[in-house]
Amino acid sequence: MPTESYREAPSMRRAYVLGHPIDHSLSPALHRAAYAYLGEANLGYDRRDTLPDDLPTIMHRVRHPKGTEDAPYIAGLSVTMPLKTAVIKYCDELSETARVTGAVNTVYPRGEKVLGDNTDVIGIVNALLHAGLEPHPERDEPAVIGGGATAISALTALHQLGYRCVSVYARSLHKLGDLQAVAEHLGVQLSIVALAEFPAEQKARRHNPVISTLPARAADDWAPQLTDPAGAPGAAVRPVLLDVAYNPWPSVLASAWEASGGAVVSGLEMLLYQAVEQVLLFTDRTLQPAELLGLINAMCEAVGLPSREHLPAPLAE
Repeated sequence: MPTESYREAPSMRRAYVLGHPIDHSLSPALHRAAYAYLGEANLGYDRRDTLPDDLPTIMHRVRHPKGTEDAPYIAGLSVTMPLKTAVIKYCDELSETARVTGAVNTVYPRGEKVLGDNTDVIGIVNALLHAGLEPHPERDEPAVIGGGATAISALTALHQLGYRCVSVYARSLHKLGDLQAVAEHLGVQLSIVALAEFPAEQKARRHNPVISTLPARAADDWAPQLTDPAGAPGAAVRPVLLDVAYNPWPSVLASAWEASGGAVVSGLEMLLYQAVEQVLLFTDRTLQPAELLGLINAMCEAVGLPSREHLPAPLAE
């Protein structure tokens, strides 16, 4: 792998989103808008339908680019299902977040090394803060709905926000070994409850925030039972729900939550903020706050999200 820096490399550069299926991905719209804003005219971004068996060839090209149309220099890879664990063995180093979660959604070269990261976690953190969440770990207990790989990222995000006790609602309670191992590593106390119990438990316990990692429509049957997520009328705190699924939007779950007085944020905000981190890694840039806000708003416009006037706290620091 060449050792020259990103901006000194030959002009033929590409980044890709890998996964299967991939036709629905909004990542190209986000990344292309970002690179246009940054003036990265020679950096393209495309979808590439990819299964685990395709990874050896792709990762060989990451390590041995020729700077040609067929074998361009790779600025980075956005990695989605079913590749987030399969790609790990092709990385020389992992970020701490990727190591903890056991998942990589971001691959990029630095010098002679290929690095792996998980920007889903900071995507969740910033989506929650954008929705108005004010973390109060000493007062509130958050909840995660679902027990798969995204639930592990959600748990890690809650840990970064300061929470040390989290309830997890899942169908297959016997399949939560990976989630429990991550919780133990982070020092987070888990309360594991059957998914069917969530509406009644939410009414009694008023979790805040709540992160649903379920697939689209998976909550449609029980979501209308959420009659009181916000507690008593006029309550000072509106519990925040992040529904990672964003198509269709609003989801039945989000509509029921909002109708009962809670605040909702779609998974498209998570997708936005995880992509912001990828753009900075792929271009090896550090932006000043005003330029970073401009970048985010350019990306928002590309996918129909409202513009924003300020950065979430982690980005503003």
